[in-house]
Amino acid sequence: MRILATTLTLTLAACSQSPAATVRDGAPDNAVRMVMPEGEALPGTRDATSAPAWAAAPDAQVARFGHPGDAPLVSVACREGVLVVTRHAAAPVGAQALFALVGSEGILRLPVDATSVPGQSGYLWQGTLAADDARAAVIRGAFTGTLPGAGMIKVSAGSAIGNVIARCRSSAPVAAPAPVGPAQAVE
Repeated sequence: MRILATTLTLTLAACSQSPAATVRDGAPDNAVRMVMPEGEALPGTRDATSAPAWAAAPDAQVARFGHPGDAPLVSVACREGVLVVTRHAAAPVGAQALFALVGSEGILRLPVDATSVPGQSGYLWQGTLAADDARAAVIRGAFTGTLPGAGMIKVSAGSAIGNVIARCRSSAPVAAPAPVGPAQAVE
């Protein structure tokens, strides 16, 4: 009788369990799917109305593209007539690449190196371009940029980047006049 009662109890317990959930390939064992509340943004993501934009530093020597309050995605700084373009994405130590920028003003393939930037951990991609180089017009307008390992980024146009480029062009050192050759003897 005791064996019959134990068998009956186990049979009823097995019948009352819910059917086994299907396991997706590659999913961790015992994973639980949770339902997110309707209408709430996921943690760490922005709502559809938030878009990154250019913002200038108070000295107008640096323009940063990104979401307000977050680390920039791209920045352009002026250093003595040279534009320093930084793609704020992790770069392997010693790496070199071409940052391909495609915009309505043309195509720019900017050589970039893994560079240690003060205030940043690790290395970021950084390259330089003369402010008076005609190819700088690409970064003045909207462009897409592609970098190996950092993916593609879509950058909108903005007045802040235009102002930094214009100021940098005006601060570029003036080329030295051609040297005067030795005076020739007059016969």
